Amino acid sequence: MVVDDEALIRSGLAMILGSAPDIEVVGTCSGTEALSAVRSLHPDVVLLDIRMPDIDGLTLLRRLRALPDSPYVAMLTTFDTDEYLDQALSIGASGFLLKDTDPEILASSVRAVATGAGCLSSPVLRRLRESRPRTVGGVGLDSLTARERQVLGHLGQGLSNVEIGARMHLGAATVKDYVSAVLTKLGVANRIQAAVLAERAGLIEDSEAL
Repeated sequence: MVVDDEALIRSGLAMILGSAPDIEVVGTCSGTEALSAVRSLHPDVVLLDIRMPDIDGLTLLRRLRALPDSPYVAMLTTFDTDEYLDQALSIGASGFLLKDTDPEILASSVRAVATGAGCLSSPVLRRLRESRPRTVGGVGLDSLTARERQVLGHLGQGLSNVEIGARMHLGAATVKDYVSAVLTKLGVANRIQAAVLAERAGLIEDSEAL
């Protein structure tokens, strides 16, 4: 489902995503219609604009996350700021995409969100890398074992449990246990929050070298 205040944006995104053979756009709507539409159509993924005149996107994200069967929500915006990124992820967004994302990347990002892996647009990742502090005192990072730091680095690359298992020569069930331990130790709600920590801690480069 696409939620945006501009009808042209909604129809454009619906056309792009609807052309993918494995993606069905079940509906598009403005922010005020979003809650009722999600309740009736039960989308797996919601692309949600952050800045809308009728309702704040972050407020709507909170309401969507409070639903009994909450869909995965990826924020879609033209505004690439740390404030929006941190707020959206802290509320429970599974992705953060810019509206100028390439159509093919947009479709693959929706697929990643649907699996729970989450996604961050390349410009967001680049900005995180450029603004990385010289020292990272991330809560819980020091408590991770070497294996768990590897897993965190792979989460930062957006890999699924199966893909992580292939990289580390581990079974999917074992990877699932590692991921659960990592999220618990870091005190984060989902994989995308862990991915942001991995990027800020420089663990993605480490995992790519392995």
